[in-house]
Amino acid sequence: MERSYEYVGPGDLLRLVRPEAVGEVVESIADFTAWVARTPSVELDEPFTYVVDLSGYIRLAARRSEHVACAAGQRVMAAGEIAFDKRSSEGWTVSRVSNQSTGYCPDLSSWDAVASALDRIGLSHPPAFTEQVVFRRCPACAELNVVKDGFFACAFCDSDLPPSWNVATIAPQT
Repeated sequence: MERSYEYVGPGDLLRLVRPEAVGEVVESIADFTAWVARTPSVELDEPFTYVVDLSGYIRLAARRSEHVACAAGQRVMAAGEIAFDKRSSEGWTVSRVSNQSTGYCPDLSSWDAVASALDRIGLSHPPAFTEQVVFRRCPACAELNVVKDGFFACAFCDSDLPPSWNVATIAPQT
């Protein structure tokens, strides 16, 4: 099994995990087509929240949904935002996809799970995340960081951040 990610975001967002907030599981192109038909057209113009669950299926929810709610509070194989375009002759395609989820902070390697889930459905997609977010946890102060411009330094305490993904909960060094 590929790497999975636990929820590492703010604890107060766990209250949003409710049956009606769970993302819709899409297992096939028929499921996707039915989901599109139920989704207001104005919403189809913007990205959606997604997770890839531990079964390898993508779950979709409205953009402003929390990833932890979309995932029913469970571990995921990937999380981020995804947008779709309708191409008349080709059907639907994924136009943009990211790993932007500050609740799960997935590594860039989570792309494999996203690509597999989209391939399983039959949706064409880019060859990699179109927007890549690099997450690291500071080993000195334990704060979560987004690495920008390849600068691996903690935004909170200026300590060096590791080159490899390390976001799973850890205690700060003393």
